[in-house]
Amino acid sequence: MEFKDHVCELLNTIDACQVFFDITVNFDLTKNYLDLVVTYITLMMLLSRIEERKAIIGLYNYAHEMTHGSSDREYPRLGQMIVDYENPLKKMMEEFVPHGKSLQDALVSLQMVYPRRNLSADQWRNAQLLSLISAPSTMLNPAQSDTMPCEYLSLDTMEKWIVFGFILCHAALNTDPAALSLWKLALQSNSCLCLFRDEVFHIHKAAEDLFVNIRGYNKRVNDIRECKESALSHAGSMHRERRKFLRSALKELATVLADQPGLLGPKALFVFMALSFARDEIIWLLRHADNIQKKSTDDFIDKHIAELIFYMEELRAHVRKYGPVMQRYYVQYLSGFDAVVLNELVQNLSVCPEDESIIMSSFVNTMTSLSVKQVEDGEVFDFRGMRLDWFRLQAYTSVSKASLGLADHRELGKMMNTIIFHTKMADSLVEMLVETSDLSIFCFYSRAFEKMFQQCLELPSQSRYSISFPLLCTHFMSCTHELCPEERHHIGDRSLSLCNMFLDEMAKQARNLITDICTEQCTLSDQLLPKHCAKTISQAVNKKSKKQTGKKGEPEREKPGVESMRKNRLLVTNLDKLHTALSELCFSINYVPNMMVWEHTFTPREYLTSHLEIRFTKSIVGMTMYNQATQEIAKPSELLTSVRAYMTVLQSIENYVQIDITRVFNNVLLQQTQHLDSHGEPTITSLYTNWYLETLLRQVSNGHIAYFPAMKAFVNLPTENELTFNAEEYSDISEMRSLSELLGPYGMKFLSESLMWHISSQVAELKKLVVDNVEVLTQMRTSFDKPDHMAALFKRLTSVDSVLKRMTIIGVILSFRSLAQEALRDVLSCHIPFLVSSVEDFKDHIPRETDMKVAMNVYELSSAAGLPCEIDPALVVALSSQKSGHCNNIHCLAKAINQIAAALFTIHKGSIEDRLKEFLALASSSLLKIGQETDKTTTRNRESVYLLLDMIVQESPFLTMDLLESCFPYVLLRNAYHAVYKQSVSSSA
Repeated sequence: MEFKDHVCELLNTIDACQVFFDITVNFDLTKNYLDLVVTYITLMMLLSRIEERKAIIGLYNYAHEMTHGSSDREYPRLGQMIVDYENPLKKMMEEFVPHGKSLQDALVSLQMVYPRRNLSADQWRNAQLLSLISAPSTMLNPAQSDTMPCEYLSLDTMEKWIVFGFILCHAALNTDPAALSLWKLALQSNSCLCLFRDEVFHIHKAAEDLFVNIRGYNKRVNDIRECKESALSHAGSMHRERRKFLRSALKELATVLADQPGLLGPKALFVFMALSFARDEIIWLLRHADNIQKKSTDDFIDKHIAELIFYMEELRAHVRKYGPVMQRYYVQYLSGFDAVVLNELVQNLSVCPEDESIIMSSFVNTMTSLSVKQVEDGEVFDFRGMRLDWFRLQAYTSVSKASLGLADHRELGKMMNTIIFHTKMADSLVEMLVETSDLSIFCFYSRAFEKMFQQCLELPSQSRYSISFPLLCTHFMSCTHELCPEERHHIGDRSLSLCNMFLDEMAKQARNLITDICTEQCTLSDQLLPKHCAKTISQAVNKKSKKQTGKKGEPEREKPGVESMRKNRLLVTNLDKLHTALSELCFSINYVPNMMVWEHTFTPREYLTSHLEIRFTKSIVGMTMYNQATQEIAKPSELLTSVRAYMTVLQSIENYVQIDITRVFNNVLLQQTQHLDSHGEPTITSLYTNWYLETLLRQVSNGHIAYFPAMKAFVNLPTENELTFNAEEYSDISEMRSLSELLGPYGMKFLSESLMWHISSQVAELKKLVVDNVEVLTQMRTSFDKPDHMAALFKRLTSVDSVLKRMTIIGVILSFRSLAQEALRDVLSCHIPFLVSSVEDFKDHIPRETDMKVAMNVYELSSAAGLPCEIDPALVVALSSQKSGHCNNIHCLAKAINQIAAALFTIHKGSIEDRLKEFLALASSSLLKIGQETDKTTTRNRESVYLLLDMIVQESPFLTMDLLESCFPYVLLRNAYHAVYKQSVSSSA
């Protein structure tokens, strides 16, 4: 009510003063007058659209009565206004009859501006609008116009003035041809206008409904119908062509200014005109695409809209970046030219009252005092006072009885409008950008906004402009108002969620393209694996014989690399398309390092980095092709080849986007060396550890696989049930090195710990057997020099075969671990040779008398580098946690006995060397006793057991051959080697 009263009072005052309105002369006064009228109309129309308005004001009055004890005294008037404005336009048509002349004068002044702005794309093109290079000789000349502020005035705003204004003062349509021309042109260009945000006004229907009831307006009604048909038929295509022209014009402008930013000074007007034109076209499309039933949908679906928005953002970025350049130019312009011209105009005025003279003198003095040094010193300019004084001066000089009438001194008005534009270039660039290029309206068209973004991503040629959508989210906060602070959080949250969604989708799209490229490259790398060359070798060997027999040979398989041979430049492969699409999308992701949205900083590259980390992690685990049901898994060498191919592609991403791909590798590959990754998912370390323990080594225990030291590999044995995998292909030295490359020292340490856990469980069972036989073993320890007594004691031992089997299992596990450690040492020697050699030197020169705790630290370091140690630290840790080749793998016992003994005696603080000497004395005594036996059962495999004793001494760092010869004749060993060799030859024959 108060607003309505103030507006009516102001309009009456303006009419009484007979104010002169001309948009080309007193721009600010006329613009604010027309804005006031349209705001008033809009508010009343929005009020009439509130369905429960009567109930709301009734509740308000009831609440007021409960609070203050009486009803609001303005309530009757408010209620009457609600009733009167049921049909707001009809009511306001009656209300504005007294204001018709002022409103008509203001609107008709647009005839010099609006038709010139509302041209077709062909007319723009012929005039070479917005082109800096069409006339190179005038490139440095400042862009001038008699109507500077009108050049970038929003077309959408002018059309609202014309449509709403002439609905209220409709009599002018019958009397003034200029008014009718403006009216028709506005109706032909639009089907609806924006009332507020996403609320629209369908102009043709509303105007027709109003005019059809006015006597003598049949011609006007027919005009409206013709304009409606024209708008539906031609407006869409006209605006489509305009957008097409603006895309190329803005691209040219942005490119030239990026190369020569100094042109932003003289050609600033072109920049703001371009931004305003583009903004108008984008808003028109957004409004009409969402609210109009179209005859041709193609005109209202623009898949290239992102490109236009992108060039708008480029121009905005140039203005923000080179603001000081523009300031420097216009400060000199104001002081060196504008002040002089204005001073001459003031001097030539025939009549100049004192108040007006003081104001204009202050303009001249303000401009004359400006200097470039102020710009260099970073001084903040503020010309708001000067602009407000000019607004006051327009009011003083536009009333009918003014001594100095602006209507008689148009040159002064045009010059001051130009000066005001120049002051804005010096102190209000950000405000100018908001005025001419703010697209915060997208906040209220979320569905259309997201649809445009999806169309942009789906079209490869447009994906490079997809960053424009997150950048638009930075506009949203400009649509908030200080009088409505509560909606800041709602709009801010929407801007954050949309920006996050857009950047996330862009990163996902890039990730998917990268994944497809990686898949292609992994396929190509797979073709280079040695297993694929067998057929080629076979064909080469058989080629000659096939020619001799005259048989037609098989077609040769395409060799790797054929895909790189191009017979025609126009031939485009799938990989080419993927790389092109990726480069376009990465340009967008890399366009800005970060952006601020509602005091939050978004970094597009980080979205891509995080998505690459997640996908790389999943891909590595997926490439193991582990099948729990069939216990199948990829060979480590093949997985390593695929991972390297994947990493090569990821490294190439650095050519497109400035991201640290090494950080991605470190994060992902280091996680893969642990049992679980950061998301709690299994890694290749856990998968391979489980496979080697549960599949390969279990089959060794079952007698289907044997360890061959000479081959340094586990090999399948011929059995009735053939295994689904070849053990040698997973355990030879090249595969173990590949495994070490993949798992790294951390992963191999986890593998060792898992192996040691299995050993500790076997040792626990052995301890139980020792406890069962503790009395006999104690007697045997003190009776090793009494052969007869030893033989009797031996027969009293129970579960001897179980001890042998469990020790063999331990030996198998330790043999596998020695392979893994050796492979790790080889890999680390290639990657960090100096560090490995330092560790090795440290280990080799540790004194014997060193404290065991210190020695164990050294051994732990050495073991982590894959170096063999006298005492296995992993085994010591595994056993200390317990507080209570031949086909039968018997050769693994030597390693088991030595390492188990060293670990146990370290834990129990015993002398390892003394205890092993004691073991050697007991063992040699027992074996010599077997040599005197004649029973075949007792002497079975006697020579093999002799060799086992020799292997124990060779494996042990604490026992020597001299010590063995002192208690066991070497001749027996030599004869045993000869006998075992003869037996193996006869069995193989």
